[in-house]
Amino acid sequence: MSETIGVRNPRTGIIDYWITPPSPQKIAETCQNLRQAQKDWQQTEVEQKIATLQQWKQALLSHKTALINTLAVDTSRLSESRLEFDAVISSLDRWCRWVPQLLSVPHENSNISFVQLQYQLVPYSLVGIISPWNSPLLLSLIDTIPALLAGCAVIIKPSEIAPRFIQPLMQTIQTVPQLNQILTYIVGDGNTGKQLIDRVDLVCFTGGVSTGKKVAEAAAKRFIPAFLELGGKDPAIVLESANLDLATSALLWGSVVNTGHACLSIERIYVAESIFTPFVDQLVQKAKNLSLTYPDIETGEIGPIIAERQAKIIREHLQDAVDKGAIICCGGTVENLGGGYWCRPTVLTQVNHSMKVMTEETFGPIMPVMAVSSPAEAIQLANETEYGLSAAVFAGSDTEAIAIAHQINAGGISINDAGLTGLIHQGEKNSFKSSGLGGSRMGKASLRRFFRKKLMLVKTEEKPNPWWY
Repeated sequence: MSETIGVRNPRTGIIDYWITPPSPQKIAETCQNLRQAQKDWQQTEVEQKIATLQQWKQALLSHKTALINTLAVDTSRLSESRLEFDAVISSLDRWCRWVPQLLSVPHENSNISFVQLQYQLVPYSLVGIISPWNSPLLLSLIDTIPALLAGCAVIIKPSEIAPRFIQPLMQTIQTVPQLNQILTYIVGDGNTGKQLIDRVDLVCFTGGVSTGKKVAEAAAKRFIPAFLELGGKDPAIVLESANLDLATSALLWGSVVNTGHACLSIERIYVAESIFTPFVDQLVQKAKNLSLTYPDIETGEIGPIIAERQAKIIREHLQDAVDKGAIICCGGTVENLGGGYWCRPTVLTQVNHSMKVMTEETFGPIMPVMAVSSPAEAIQLANETEYGLSAAVFAGSDTEAIAIAHQINAGGISINDAGLTGLIHQGEKNSFKSSGLGGSRMGKASLRRFFRKKLMLVKTEEKPNPWWY
């Protein structure tokens, strides 16, 4: 019998929800059933696959209020939960538009006149997805939707920190019989995730670097593909020519949206010395204008810290920075209000790379700002990291900013804006360094991750080959 796991409410600090992970036998049975149903799903015409997912979209829309309400309890933020739901609906429509063309693979002529190349895209039978707690609905489905349209069956294990949304979501899946046979969610912690990897043919993981490396090792032992979207310490570079009002507003949002619990979060800011003081002054003033969503979730912009262990990391990073000489310009503490952990937008100056807040992922609403003497120094510091997820560059012209961006080792770089990779999913990109592994999860190319490509070399003329004995 699996042990029940208590789930903490991030707003109250109270454990008010419980999940019971499935037994290993139940996971094995579930995976076997999914594999069996996938055989028919693979043979289903693409038009019927699209119709099935569009039917699911209507079920999602009919359960919109319930889904957003449970997401709001899981994460204790409301406006972001609404955006998350809308992003899933947009993703369904986008993939349904894209997929007919993407599944068409034309024949080719080879370098030998009488041999034609014909292709077949063969989907992986069962895809396993392990998703995080910061955007639990969207990040559990961002890989799922293209995998389903590719013809795969999918099993998803979301984070045990934010599992409440699973119940209303499963209700929507169960209203679509064909979908219910090839898509399911299971609850559990890391041990359940490990068992899932042992049962699937391909794994997609979103989360921290240390866990991601364990996932990659487990997948390698089974010789199955692993696509990993891991942590970041995203830099922003603000050149002397930048529009300060634009830069401070964009970087404030890009640093503190979703309480800084976002892969797209800007976590360190390098500013030209000549504009450092006015930049900091503007950023601090704008940061002070934001308020907590406490005690009313309908008001304010900054929600509580979702995961209790993240509150400890944020505290540790702030204390380490202060101990090493950093100056807190606003915010700077983790408060306990009503049982939840809260951190107001925090701007730090006098920071350097000896501090954890400049080198380790903080995942909170913290903005360390460092003056640089030249664009070259900014680029060097931006690249002085084990991460390479995304970044931002601000300059007086796109040309100037792009010239800097070309020298930054990161996968998605917003030009004169911040956090665009979280809002625009059409563009293809790869993570650099320890921030991920595998093909792009964004853009049309991401569909191909879920196929093996089979080649048939077809002899078209009945005659001896010149190279035969």
